[in-house]
Amino acid sequence: MFFNFGILESARTMLWSIPLLLILLGGVGLVMALFFRVVVKTNVVHIVQRRRETVSYGAGLPAGNIYYRWPSWLPRIGVVVVELPVSNFELSLKDYDAYDKDRVPFVVDVVAFFRINKTDVAAQRVSNIIQLNEQLKVITQGAVRKVLATADINQIMLERATFGKTFTDEVDEQLKQWGVEPVKAIELMDIRDGHGSKVISSIMAKKTSHIESESRQEVAKNHQLAEQAEIAAEQAVSVRKQEAEELIGKRTAEKTQTVGIANQASEQAILSQKEETAKKEMAVQRVQQVKQAEIEKDKQIVAAEQEKQKAVLKSEGDLQSEQNKATAIEAVGRAQGEAETAKLRAPVVTQIELAKEIGENANYQQYLQAIKSIEVAGQVGTEQAKALQRAEIKVIANADGPANGLSNVMDLFTAKGGKSLGFSLEALAGTPMGEKVLAQFGVEAKSKGNGELKAE
Repeated sequence: MFFNFGILESARTMLWSIPLLLILLGGVGLVMALFFRVVVKTNVVHIVQRRRETVSYGAGLPAGNIYYRWPSWLPRIGVVVVELPVSNFELSLKDYDAYDKDRVPFVVDVVAFFRINKTDVAAQRVSNIIQLNEQLKVITQGAVRKVLATADINQIMLERATFGKTFTDEVDEQLKQWGVEPVKAIELMDIRDGHGSKVISSIMAKKTSHIESESRQEVAKNHQLAEQAEIAAEQAVSVRKQEAEELIGKRTAEKTQTVGIANQASEQAILSQKEETAKKEMAVQRVQQVKQAEIEKDKQIVAAEQEKQKAVLKSEGDLQSEQNKATAIEAVGRAQGEAETAKLRAPVVTQIELAKEIGENANYQQYLQAIKSIEVAGQVGTEQAKALQRAEIKVIANADGPANGLSNVMDLFTAKGGKSLGFSLEALAGTPMGEKVLAQFGVEAKSKGNGELKAE
């Protein structure tokens, strides 16, 4: 069998050359990577446009600040880069011709400061900062011309700060379309005459003369105020001197008064201290007297208490003695009362027994009633006789006998009594003595044979 050793050697040589080739390619790739590696500065942003995306690289951005800037002609990995600053940049309008609302020409200087806040939007509008500056300048010029054309020159000169804010508000919406924002308000730095115009100069001359006039007036006023101030100062000095002299006099008088008051206060304090000492001594004496009086009082109380105890003991003895006497008298009286009661009860008991006996005997009761009636009639007759005697009434009975006359003095007031009285008067009138008696009472008594009396 035949074996070709030349082919084997060629294959072995080829195998050894492959690692060398890989190493060579790796080294070349590393060199190229180091060559195309880009680190973005802190005040710049790189907007990298790849095949299908746009990424912004810079300090503080999500993608970081490092990328590989492969040439755009390389397929798939090639990129296009737009570099824009993220720091503030200035835009100036120098000697810019403008007009007010009356078409008065003048020249202004305007300064603005901007910064890119949306780099991807700005990268879509421009490819570099020079283009961005040119476009922002056009926008600013249009805003300045438009705003200034709405006011007169005097207003513009007096209110430059207000117009700067108006410029900023006018360009704000347009700047957003470029991804730019103002850092501060646009400033209207200067306003002056254009070529062949003296409007600003005239206004300034007018203002200057007005300022000079006001200045001279102010100077005159200041001189006047200075003279018035000098006069007022002299017056104030004079017044202050008088006040100082018055104050010195017052202070001297106050000092004298204070010293006198202090001396008086010192003397009063001494007298007060003496008085206080005397009071304390008197208080001590009073305490001693009170203590002595309390001792005497305690002695008297003890003596009185002793006398009281003696009197109490004596009164208790007398009371006991009297109580004993009263007890004895009470016992004697009780015995005497019981004896008297027994004496009084004896007749009562007898009468009770007699009444009980009488109550049961009807004949004896009638006998007692008759006796009692006789006794009562006798007493009544006696009293009637006494009454007739005191009344000096004489009863003359002209009946057949005394028994048939008035039996009772009350019969005088009855028909029987009246009739008897009439008969008595007629009998009295029939006698000479009776006529005299009746005449004294105004009764004319004449015997007519029928016994009639006539009263006059």
